[in-house]
Amino acid sequence: MKVSEATRKLTTMAMLTAISIVLVAFVHFPLLPAAPWMEYDPADIPIFIGTFMFGPAAGLGLTAVVAIIQGTTVSAGSGWIGIVMHFLATGTFALLAGTIYRRRHTRGGAALALLAGVLAMTAVMVGCNLIFTPIFMGTPIDAVIPMLLPVIVPFNLVKAGINAAVTYLVYKPVARLVRFEIQTV
Repeated sequence: MKVSEATRKLTTMAMLTAISIVLVAFVHFPLLPAAPWMEYDPADIPIFIGTFMFGPAAGLGLTAVVAIIQGTTVSAGSGWIGIVMHFLATGTFALLAGTIYRRRHTRGGAALALLAGVLAMTAVMVGCNLIFTPIFMGTPIDAVIPMLLPVIVPFNLVKAGINAAVTYLVYKPVARLVRFEIQTV
C-alpha cells in the first residue's frame, strides 16, 4: 500500500507535536536564580525541526497545536496567557527562521535563520511580558520594566539560543532518519 506524501507529512508533524509535549512535561528547570518561575524546556526543538523540514506555515501550525495542547495540559497553570505568549514567540521564530531557511537552504542559511529566530523571539517576548505579565501577575507594568534587562531578555536569549543550537545540531540527522523511514515504508 502506497502512503501519500500528505499522510507522511501529517504523521511526521503529529510525532513532532507529541515529542514536544513529552519534552515540556519531563524536561524543565529554572535557568536564572533571579527568576525561578522562568523555566527552560526543549519543547520548541521539534517545532523548529518541523519548520525546517516542511516550511514556515507548517512550523506555525505545529506551534499552534503544541501551544494549545501544552497550555491546556502540562502547562495549564499559565492559562490562555501562556498559550498566546507561546504562540506569538515560537510562531514568530518559526515564520522568520523557516522563511530564511527556505530561501537559503544551506548550513549557513540555517545558522542565519536560527540566529534571526532567537533575536525575534526575544524581542516578541519583551513585548509579551510588558503586555501579559501585568495581567497574569496582577502587577503594574512598572514592576515588569525593571526585570527586562536583568531577567527577561537574558532568559529568552539563553532559552531560544539553546533550542536553536540543538536544532542546528540535530536537524540534518533527524531529517535523514525521517526520509529514510518514509522511503522504506
